[in-house]
Amino acid sequence: MPGSMRGSSKADGSTRAMAALTVGGLVVVTAYTVALGGNGWLWFGWVVLGLLTVALAVTQS
Repeated sequence: MPGSMRGSSKADGSTRAMAALTVGGLVVVTAYTVALGGNGWLWFGWVVLGLLTVALAVTQS
């Protein structure tokens, strides 16, 4: 319903925490890549974390 406010629940909090972790991970992996060069395993790990975050957000919707 447009204009209605959705209540905050524990699931929303865990999704937000996972999203924050994913964004923080992106910053760390990018900084590592710039400073020390690329590492494929770090990027692979970040992609997996991102996919898990998207899956969590979709299942909570």
